[in-house]
Amino acid sequence: MYNICSSYRLESCWPALIKDSSGVVIIFNPDVPSHLKEIETWHSMFISSQGLQDNQCLLMAHHKPGSGVEDTRLPLASHLGRLPLIHSNLEEEPEDVKQAFCRYLGSVVNTMSESREREEMSIIT
Repeated sequence: MYNICSSYRLESCWPALIKDSSGVVIIFNPDVPSHLKEIETWHSMFISSQGLQDNQCLLMAHHKPGSGVEDTRLPLASHLGRLPLIHSNLEEEPEDVKQAFCRYLGSVVNTMSESREREEMSIIT
């Protein structure tokens, strides 16, 4: 996406971004304290408001090159702590990030399929 700070200027575009969304990935820098707080706003606007399930969401704590990837516990609000979280650093562990993202996409596709099947069954019965 784009820089979290500049996103607030685009807030009027948010409804178009979330319309019919099937999943949300929030990428942030865990070393910037304000990002940890702003995740709650993103969660409210893009996840809660759409009624997305936890497995349709992914938090990605992206670390700067050379800083290493620390799988430490982040001080996230309890409702955010239920969301899948991966630590990423594309220079040091790109394959791990790719695999985690592929698992996330698979989960979103499964959720969409199950939802479609339920809808079809409700029409049939």
